[in-house]
Amino acid sequence: MQISLKPEWQSILSNEIQKPYFPDLLGFVDDEYKNHTCYPPKELIFSAFEYCSFKKVKVVIIGQDPYHGKGEANGLCFSVNDAVRIPPSLRNIFRELSDDVGSIFMPVSGNLETWAKQGVLLLNASLTVREDNPNSHKHLKWNLFTDAVIQKISDEKEHVVFLLWGNFAHKKGVIIDRNKHLVLESGHPSPMSANQGKWFGNKHFSKTNGYLKQNGIEAINWISDDVF
Repeated sequence: MQISLKPEWQSILSNEIQKPYFPDLLGFVDDEYKNHTCYPPKELIFSAFEYCSFKKVKVVIIGQDPYHGKGEANGLCFSVNDAVRIPPSLRNIFRELSDDVGSIFMPVSGNLETWAKQGVLLLNASLTVREDNPNSHKHLKWNLFTDAVIQKISDEKEHVVFLLWGNFAHKKGVIIDRNKHLVLESGHPSPMSANQGKWFGNKHFSKTNGYLKQNGIEAINWISDDVF
């Protein structure tokens, strides 16, 4: 399996992708795709890096693994393809966003490419998954690679906002330098967590933009016309 990372990311992560586990990881992924139905499509596995360059990263949102239903995953965490019904967690994300920014509009698409193009790295801890089998590629050591991505951003950039939603993301974020980045934590937007009062009202979207503006960084247009 060929690495489809952009040259910039390959350079930034050169030490990591030269470690013995990484070619083994790609080999395991290749076998999985040959022997099972897996998502996202192979050409979209590294989409998060395709849409958001290292230089452009302003915000990092950490998910667990891709959606495991047919036609859903597009390589960006929490995001689905245009024609796919918006999943419950993403619907709750949009609901909180609408309340936070005072918008009366609801999204017509769950595709978050417009966020990614503005500098939001939509990073799943595992970049692949078997069909109808959530977290099935956890054992493939994707976590080593994605931890390295988070570490690089933490070490080499400043004033990045990390949005950690749910206990899994909280644990993933322990390596972030909180002295030079903003880390916002809340419950997961899944219905179970959200209905227990752990998600709604976190105001992460307005807090993110407030922090970016405070540090002279252009804010994210969360409600781009391409999404709403």
